[in-house]
Amino acid sequence: MNNILVGNLAINVTEQDIRPLFEKHGTVRRFKMMTDRWTGLSRGFGFVQMKADTDAAQAIAALNGAAWNGKALKVNHARLQLHRMSRKRSS
Repeated sequence: MNNILVGNLAINVTEQDIRPLFEKHGTVRRFKMMTDRWTGLSRGFGFVQMKADTDAAQAIAALNGAAWNGKALKVNHARLQLHRMSRKRSS
């Protein structure tokens, strides 16, 4: 599986900041930074999809725990989430 979860990111980090880190280890197919729906700021994590499983494994090995932007990155295989129920807010 070549989907990667990237965590422990600062709120001001953008895709343009993160993508080059992963491109050093192979071709990046997709990158999705998770953002807060009201503020638009990063929620501190994102997902990377690499073209090849070997590229993903290499990126995880190289970047997990690496110091970047004053924090230690958390880089792991992303687990498949089959279904997520949304919570409705009561008024």
